[in-house]
Amino acid sequence: MNAPSAATPATPFGRPAATWNERFAAPGYLFGTAPNVWLRERASAWPAGRRVLCVADGEGRNSVWLAAQGHQVSAFDIAEVGVAKARTLAAEQGVAVDFSVSDCDGYAWPVAACDTVVAIFVQFADPAMRSRMFERMVQCLRPGGQLLLLGYTPQQLVYKTGGPGVLSHLYTAEMLREVFGGNGLRIDELQEFEDVLAEGPGHDGRSALVGLVATAPA
Repeated sequence: MNAPSAATPATPFGRPAATWNERFAAPGYLFGTAPNVWLRERASAWPAGRRVLCVADGEGRNSVWLAAQGHQVSAFDIAEVGVAKARTLAAEQGVAVDFSVSDCDGYAWPVAACDTVVAIFVQFADPAMRSRMFERMVQCLRPGGQLLLLGYTPQQLVYKTGGPGVLSHLYTAEMLREVFGGNGLRIDELQEFEDVLAEGPGHDGRSALVGLVATAPA
């Protein structure tokens, strides 16, 4: 396969709220209403009652599904249009989610309170913001709490089937091991892999992915 170029042009991350509000304003759900398959495969066996935080959950597909499994779910996103759609989705499915409109720096991250933090394709963050966001995810976990994170690898710049299209925003397994292992988490699962996604028009086609499951010390 061809190696991705570091010179891939940047997308308009300088106006994130406006950009995501515009994207979510289109009819329907940009990433569909079904939960991410990788998340569903790992969360389906959880006993009900977990306190879960979904980071930058957009139109609510993951948080609403988790609430339907019997969990106590909070979720936030920078785009008020996306959060409005998420609230509609939750109402249609008869579940309660504590939704907030916030960016990552402004969100009131709970400390040592979450059984699980879920971060699915949160790759709007440049390296500086990503460092702050990852640190706060770890701080949210109670002793023994679990982090689930899924993102795109640099090979996604070749596939162009979703994601930021910016090399510095993408993940590698080595990067995630260094960050989260260095923050004291036990790495339970860490794998780069490829899959064909069918998550609305936003994620559609063969994709280069990396998934992490990690646990805070008890």
